[in-house]
Amino acid sequence: MAELERIDLHIEAQVLRARQAQARDELPGLYISEQEVNDLLAQPIGMPRWAALPASGAVASLETALARVESQIARRKAATEPSGLVLRLLKLASHFSLSPFDVDVVLICLAAELDLRYERLYAYLQDDVTKKRASVDLMLSLLCASFVAKLEMRRRFNLAAPLLEHQLVSLIDDPANPRTPLLSRYVKLDERIVNYLLGADEIDARLTGYATLIEPKRTLDSLILPSELLSELGSLAERGINGSGLNLYFQGPYGVGKRSTAEALCRIAGLKLLVVDGASLAPSPSSDFALFLRLIFREATLQNAAIYWNGFDALLPDEQSTVRKMLLQQLQELRGMAFVAGETTWEPVDNPELRLVRIEFPRPAYGDRLHFWRTALDGLNHIDVDPAALANKFRFTGGQIRDAALTARNQASQREPERAAITMPEMLEACRLQSNRKLATLATSIKPHFSFKDIVLPSDRLRQLREICAAVEYRSLLYDEWGFEDKLSLGKGLSLLFAGPSGTGKTMAAEILAGELGLDLYKIDLSTIVSKYIGETEKNLSRIFTEAATSNAILFFDEADALFGKRSEVRDSHDRYANIEVNYLLQRMEEYDGIVILATNLRKNMDEAFVRRIHATIEFPFPNAADRLRIWRGVWPAKTPREGLDLEFLARRFELTGGNIRNIALAAAFLGAEDGGCVRMKHVIRGTWQEYQKMGKVILEGEFGPYAEFAQTLAQSNEEEEYDGSPV
Repeated sequence: MAELERIDLHIEAQVLRARQAQARDELPGLYISEQEVNDLLAQPIGMPRWAALPASGAVASLETALARVESQIARRKAATEPSGLVLRLLKLASHFSLSPFDVDVVLICLAAELDLRYERLYAYLQDDVTKKRASVDLMLSLLCASFVAKLEMRRRFNLAAPLLEHQLVSLIDDPANPRTPLLSRYVKLDERIVNYLLGADEIDARLTGYATLIEPKRTLDSLILPSELLSELGSLAERGINGSGLNLYFQGPYGVGKRSTAEALCRIAGLKLLVVDGASLAPSPSSDFALFLRLIFREATLQNAAIYWNGFDALLPDEQSTVRKMLLQQLQELRGMAFVAGETTWEPVDNPELRLVRIEFPRPAYGDRLHFWRTALDGLNHIDVDPAALANKFRFTGGQIRDAALTARNQASQREPERAAITMPEMLEACRLQSNRKLATLATSIKPHFSFKDIVLPSDRLRQLREICAAVEYRSLLYDEWGFEDKLSLGKGLSLLFAGPSGTGKTMAAEILAGELGLDLYKIDLSTIVSKYIGETEKNLSRIFTEAATSNAILFFDEADALFGKRSEVRDSHDRYANIEVNYLLQRMEEYDGIVILATNLRKNMDEAFVRRIHATIEFPFPNAADRLRIWRGVWPAKTPREGLDLEFLARRFELTGGNIRNIALAAAFLGAEDGGCVRMKHVIRGTWQEYQKMGKVILEGEFGPYAEFAQTLAQSNEEEEYDGSPV
């Protein structure tokens, strides 16, 4: 307010001069008289008429008072500084390197924001009742004593000067004359700067939806991170306190604690944290992005906050190079602390001068996941939810675990609004919902319908499937607790090979494993993967394995020999590129930490390198008579009406796989529904006949035994359909 009083005295002195210059004008500002033209020609270049007049007694008195106020302000500033009291005008000038001239420009604009009488005074000084805002010319005339000084200070209105670079003021064209010269443009103080000088701390309204200000509450001791990483972060915090400028790139998946770590470092450094949604800003045009960027960095300065740029991955594509370089340039010039967060490994190769420290955040180990689950479940009403099983099955981050627990709570509340208890199936479903759903666009999701009681296999094969479930259950214990993580660099996932004739239960077994483990099952559609274009197959596979790694999913490659076939001797470029695809698959399978199931009808066609990398191979044999009988008995739903079915004869006489038997049962059910609403032996025989024809099998005489009459009737009807006696 004292500075505004000084500006007020300054304006009053110039108004007295202007009044003296306009004393001979009857209608000042509305027309130009002959005398005024002569005066304009006679006055010095670049200065208004009133600036060239000698000071009258009243003006001299005001200038004396002005000098007294300036001296008083200087003494009060000196006395205030040791007390620690923040003077926002001084802070603004310090943060943005404002000169005394810049500060006076801010004050002249601020005066009109606080008292509308200044609009009339500015119009009077500019000799035009329509010019209610101070123009660049008026600023220079008020604050500069000579034309040389005006030329010097004119540069303070360049785009690279602090006032405009930091968006403290804006230059506005005269609406009546849009293409006005610089001197005629109005100077408008930014609304956020007005509010800041008046003591308001709300962030710029233009940043609403893009930025959030956080008062840090986290501490480094509260973070669950590897000890060596915590030690490194502690040393970085000391650098941030020294104020030498610190740019950090936090790399890691969602929920690993990147933002919590930034909060802890800001708390040590005594800073707030301005969190920016970079993914939402990335699609903005470059001009809008540049404006948002200046507003964000200005806001961080005003709030004494570090910037946390979330979603940096959105700026990494080549088409975003322009806006990415804008951000990196701002970071390079920053003297404070800034965090850039993303999931992709990245180094600023396109801006090598940028000093940036990359910190990689690993996914939490089993023990940490168990702690996160127990913390998330604490206070929730749940029944038989096993945090150890959840920590083992799902390699979730802390954030994903928190979200999964909240999702399960909401699902339980929908089922029973009054204090519903969360069950283990609900928690498993919530965990699957937290997995990355992008995989659904690359593969077909299969919802498991079967359990171990539905599949018919020899006992040793069933035991193998159960052992696989146990291996998944205790995988984290072996790698994280027993130290096998340190003994294996690759191959930490689980690769399975299901080999056997079509229809023997390979897909059903994959569904059973997914259902028992509570994991998503995705069947890879080879038609969308294999491409005739060089390199496209590898790209498609890379996308699948990358998404599957964050989806905690089981990948099921049916007819795997089409992709995982034997490598051949290189005779031409086609052989070379085909072998590259196989080599790439070998590499990705070893790197993948999840479960991969390969199903093939022809095991001998599989490349030996794949077989070596397989953890378990399960042979699905052709079912014998006893197994076929079990399949025939289990294939019928309980609600299906049946009468007189000789299942023992069917199992003994027809050597079919479970898939064939399922097809026959379904065909017989349709026939029975049409013929009396009940499935009888004649319908099953007809379904078997159709399945034999589809398989290309030769139907021998006596094949259908005591039910030959049904087969003969069917054969006769087929012959009648083939030739109805009509003349050719």
